[in-house]
Amino acid sequence: MPTPSYPILEIIPALRNHLENRNIVILQAPPGAGKSTVLPLELMEETWLSGKKIIMLEPRRLAAKSVAQRMAGILEEDIGQRVGYRVRFESRVGKQTRIEVVTEGILTRMLQTDNSLEEAGLVIFDEFHERSLHADLALALCLQAQQLLRDDLRILIMSATLDGEQLSSLLKAPIVTSQGKQFPVTIKYLGDDTYTPVTTRVVKAVQKALREEDGDILVFLPGAGEIVRVLTQLETEGIDASLHPLYGDLPFQKQQEAILPHPYGKRKIVIATSIAETSLTIEGVRVVVDCGLSRVPKFDPRSGLTRLDTVRVTKDAADQRAGRAGRLAAGIGYRLWSESVQVTLTANRTPEIVEADLAPLMLELSQWGVKDPRELTWVTPPPAGTANQARELLQQLEAISQGVITARGKEMLKLPTHPRIAHLLLEASDKVSASLATDIAAILEERDPLAKESGADLALRVEALRKWRKGEKHFADRSVLERIERLASNWRRILKVDIDNTIPQDTEVGRLLVAAYPERIAQQQGKHSERYKLANGRVVKLQEHDPLMRESWLCAAQLDAGSAEGKIFLAAALQTADLVKLAREQEAIRWDDERNIVIGITEKRVGNLVLENRPLAAIPEDKRIDVLCSMIQSKGFKYIGWTDAQYEWQARVMSIKQWRQEEAWPDVREEKLLETVAVWLAPFLTTIHKLSELQRLDWHAILPSLLPWELGSKLDTLAPVRLKVPSGSMIQLNYFDDARSPVMEVRLQEMFGLSETPVINEGRTKVLLHLLSPGYKPVQVTQDLRSFWQTTYHEVRKELRMRYPKHHWPEDPWTAEAVRGARRRA
Repeated sequence: MPTPSYPILEIIPALRNHLENRNIVILQAPPGAGKSTVLPLELMEETWLSGKKIIMLEPRRLAAKSVAQRMAGILEEDIGQRVGYRVRFESRVGKQTRIEVVTEGILTRMLQTDNSLEEAGLVIFDEFHERSLHADLALALCLQAQQLLRDDLRILIMSATLDGEQLSSLLKAPIVTSQGKQFPVTIKYLGDDTYTPVTTRVVKAVQKALREEDGDILVFLPGAGEIVRVLTQLETEGIDASLHPLYGDLPFQKQQEAILPHPYGKRKIVIATSIAETSLTIEGVRVVVDCGLSRVPKFDPRSGLTRLDTVRVTKDAADQRAGRAGRLAAGIGYRLWSESVQVTLTANRTPEIVEADLAPLMLELSQWGVKDPRELTWVTPPPAGTANQARELLQQLEAISQGVITARGKEMLKLPTHPRIAHLLLEASDKVSASLATDIAAILEERDPLAKESGADLALRVEALRKWRKGEKHFADRSVLERIERLASNWRRILKVDIDNTIPQDTEVGRLLVAAYPERIAQQQGKHSERYKLANGRVVKLQEHDPLMRESWLCAAQLDAGSAEGKIFLAAALQTADLVKLAREQEAIRWDDERNIVIGITEKRVGNLVLENRPLAAIPEDKRIDVLCSMIQSKGFKYIGWTDAQYEWQARVMSIKQWRQEEAWPDVREEKLLETVAVWLAPFLTTIHKLSELQRLDWHAILPSLLPWELGSKLDTLAPVRLKVPSGSMIQLNYFDDARSPVMEVRLQEMFGLSETPVINEGRTKVLLHLLSPGYKPVQVTQDLRSFWQTTYHEVRKELRMRYPKHHWPEDPWTAEAVRGARRRA
């Protein structure tokens, strides 16, 4: 059993006491305290377990297997006796197993099989601060199982950096804290450099560490590609140390070589992804070199796509990485950034549930019987928009119907993979296509085995895999093909199909791919164009000169979101015959902007893509009128031929509406008329099909129909279009919809002899006079004509006599005769 050197042993009594009396406890303990390997062994024989198992959740496959083997080693037993593990495609447990270390999807599957987890007495969530999607889901399901079925089920949440107080408040759970035994780590900041490649900077930092410090070196990089480049550069430099990569795709034996001490005591350099941040103890590490970057999956709800983003590491992750140097003695941490950048780092990593593809989660909830995620207790609730998008995808995949899981959905959940891949595997109708489906699924789940310049054709990847299996010449990455084949063989075993190494037809690959990505069927936008329109409406494109450009139809498996147009990285050709089976026939009646007419067609569509269409024999009148009204609402009245006369009518009615608020004059502003156009205009559209007919409508008859009869008969009296002036001219009034006085623009000479300002609206509203010169230039603006004649007119007269000497400008405008044109002076 464990020796007293493990710091976690100091808090075991307090933890036992809490677990005896509470069913949820939170443990905070730093890396190296022994919480992952020692604690479960210490709790294995607790009386409250009543002989039931401990299930411990680990976020990564490597951590699960390593932790289980470490515990079995402490017990001096083989794995699979009292301690075992379950990971994807692999299980080492037996009848005597009391502690099962499982990866996240496995725990969810156990809960779905047995909602009450009858065989378990304690579920431990290790490294919960990583906030993976599956951990959040499994905790939510465990909490509900505890509340409804198993109040005796204990839950222990363990973390090194989590905000325990917030979690404690949410779950009403006590916190137990272990101080651990962490030696001091001196941080050395190497400054910012945005010009030099990060791999080059890492190599220089490793060389510096080799010169200046003792002990093994652990290097953090964002992904396998960067790891390979750094390894190559270090090998070229002839580094005197044993070099070891460490990332999730490595064979387990290679991973163990990176974790365990060198058999001959040689100095080691382990170059790892974030897989080495937690759970794993890498023996001998005294120096950490951190590039400051991490690669995380992020889901883009606008495109429905998940992309891997390389982002700056968060502060808590950087601290955990550096802490690896202080597990055994005082250590050194080299950071490839400056102290000023350190201050700006985000404090904690974003929970995966906020940015992830939620299709797997929503399918699990459907199986659990939950339609609305809000029924469960979440540390971070799933975003509503992303959850709705996931439901739409699951409906397309035939996994749910009206929010309830289908028989196909239940079959999909039995396969340990994303619902897309599960649907692809289940869609294969015979043994030959099933074998092809296993190869396609394995390729989709692994890295691309071909170089970027090979093009995007998925069929080429299947061909390369099958040639490699036959021992024929190929141009693919052998190590990637090995991983693909391991996965494909697992799928063949599960589906009970034989290996097939014949070269498949391109379109057969595409037909199966559609089962996984129905919304990514893509139609070429022009012959031999690199641009394709997806069934979900987005436009994506192939790289220039990609041979797939000869195909009119594709199904895209891998593409990025893109800011405007996404890029296709992996796709397969489709034939129209296969698409016709997926297409839905529907009538489309719409406005044709090119011909300016209502058209009706019957379309066979896949999402937003049209496979074929034919004209409708007849367009129903009600639908034609709906299209016309929608078009008018979109384009406005000016598009259909409204003139100044119609806008003037609107202004007259709106003026009276505001001047006479005691009367029920309607609101006839354009936005209001457009809102109700289907009500008042529809009766006049029964014979209208095109724009030219719309423009011939009799608006002088239509618009008055908007007014109640008793008000319509008063309109011309209250707000006349024109007024007669002393000269005998009928002068137009200009109205406004904001209750301003109407304006009359009239030459001053035509107003001689009129003493009072003209009025409308039964004398309530004065007209605003814009008095003009004979040349129609403004002379005076007034609503008090009497005052103008008495005062200002005489000054104006002097100027007008000089400018227009042929015209008569009498001294007495009160008695002078009004004239329309020029009249010589007497």
